[in-house]
Amino acid sequence: MSTHRLRLLAVAAALVSVAACGGGGDTGNQKAEGSAAGGFPLTVEHALGKTTIPAKPKRVATVNWANHEVPLALGVVPVGMAAANFGDDDGDGVLPWVEERLTQLKAKTPVLFDETDGIDFEAVADTKPDVILAAYSGLTKKDYDTLSEIAPVVAYPDAAWATPWREIIRTNSKAIGLADEGEKLITKLDGDIAKTAAKYPQLKGKSAMFMTHVDPNDVSEIGFYTTHDTRTQFFEDLGMTTPGSIAKASEGTDKFALTKSAEQIDAFDDVDIITGYGDDKGELLKTISKDPLLSKIPAINRGSAYLLPGSSPLATAANPTPLSISYVLDDYAAALAKAADKVK
Repeated sequence: MSTHRLRLLAVAAALVSVAACGGGGDTGNQKAEGSAAGGFPLTVEHALGKTTIPAKPKRVATVNWANHEVPLALGVVPVGMAAANFGDDDGDGVLPWVEERLTQLKAKTPVLFDETDGIDFEAVADTKPDVILAAYSGLTKKDYDTLSEIAPVVAYPDAAWATPWREIIRTNSKAIGLADEGEKLITKLDGDIAKTAAKYPQLKGKSAMFMTHVDPNDVSEIGFYTTHDTRTQFFEDLGMTTPGSIAKASEGTDKFALTKSAEQIDAFDDVDIITGYGDDKGELLKTISKDPLLSKIPAINRGSAYLLPGSSPLATAANPTPLSISYVLDDYAAALAKAADKVK
């Protein structure tokens, strides 16, 4: 963890520089318009409608996964945010990179919304927000309408759970009047990713597939994320490619995940590397490797598979977010590179 902490302190220093820069111009490709460049009132179009934010928000609330990381990265502490329900190593509802950022900002932990059973609308309302950020989320139209009674809501641009990390930053930073700072953050993270990818040249050009959670007691089918999901898209940031089998399956659907029966696994013969969510002891990968059908997948058979460890902070690495990228990226890339070494 000490290496992670040193890494994050360096990232935090860079974020201070980003947050200290002025700006707010319309530098992204998000569909938004205002009375002036980066000014308010600001109107943002998204998949669930059109939202007008009358003035620069002073009280920012966020719902669903990782949206709070954008304002935090830019020096704005939300009044409320979703409690972490995955990758939380100490059970306090705050992921380690978020906790470190709050410490760096000398800020208290915001109100944490328990989303175990869905959005806690009452808790969100109690924080009296001026805007609610949800650029990366699974909001339904009903969720959106209910939240809109509390404050202007910025939902995902195209589809639920399918907003790439750069667009999460662009959308959420624009909504709080920090579009230029958001672009600077994207540039900083692009640089971090490029440096990491350069350390692992064996990843370049390798095709990769990301499995969804697998039930070790039922391996009769295998789930995988489509090209619409951020996990699959992140492979390209690392210089990897999408196998034709995944690209073809993703055509004609806007779903972020699909399944195939074990009898159809020969479709994945073109996959060089398989990753996904596993367990701390590696038992799931052993189970898959011993299954008479799934073991025939070339990536499983040759050992070019890596499953992220349980619900640890590292397990969130494949779903890139503004504060987690630099924190867990090297460990994730190193593990994928080890799998890539098995591909001949």
